[in-house]
Amino acid sequence: MTTPPGVDLPLIERNLTFLIADLAGFTALTEIHGSRYAAWVISRYLALVHTALHPAARLAERVGDAVLVVAPEAVSAVRTAVDLRAATERESLFPLLRIGVHGGPVVELDNSYFGTPLNLTARLATHAAAGQILCTESIATAAAHLDGVGFRRLGLVTLKKILAPVSVFEVMTASRNEEATLLDPVCQMRVDPVTMAAQLTHAGRTYHFCSPQCARTFATWVEGSKTPPA
Repeated sequence: MTTPPGVDLPLIERNLTFLIADLAGFTALTEIHGSRYAAWVISRYLALVHTALHPAARLAERVGDAVLVVAPEAVSAVRTAVDLRAATERESLFPLLRIGVHGGPVVELDNSYFGTPLNLTARLATHAAAGQILCTESIATAAAHLDGVGFRRLGLVTLKKILAPVSVFEVMTASRNEEATLLDPVCQMRVDPVTMAAQLTHAGRTYHFCSPQCARTFATWVEGSKTPPA
């Protein structure tokens, strides 16, 4: 009988919670503001990640502008996600995060993780809007008692390359003013209405910009009939 592939690997089976967060609009930010600014953003981002980590949560990996945080249970991962989002939103001229949180049984090999829970976490982060934290029902249930944190059911969501629809929840915090967040539509950075570089009105809507470069790029989009982001 042929031995199945992988049976001789030194795999460790674990039940973990994953947090994946990436910077919304980072590609556009790099193109418009340059490599030096992008490098500074990543450096500052990693510092904020380390500060936001809750007990037993750890930064396992960074790939580009995405980070993978691993925690032994849901509460630590959700609290880390909430605090990391708050930390980045206190930064001036900094991108917002898109965060996904999910957990379950995976295998570990050489400090890397493999399994559907990790893949689903990545899909949640990709599905999230700028500034949004998404999680699954199991996470929402396990972290339901967290002070100052609520979970809003979004219903069943079809995620790319995930076979079955997933019951998705948005992580909400009472102290966060969702309506006050102004985003640059080009690089997706949070814009301070007092210090913003420019604003333009198109189709009855006013857009705010972190820099003249982003305003010019937006104007080029409009001239080329490219639909601005919602």
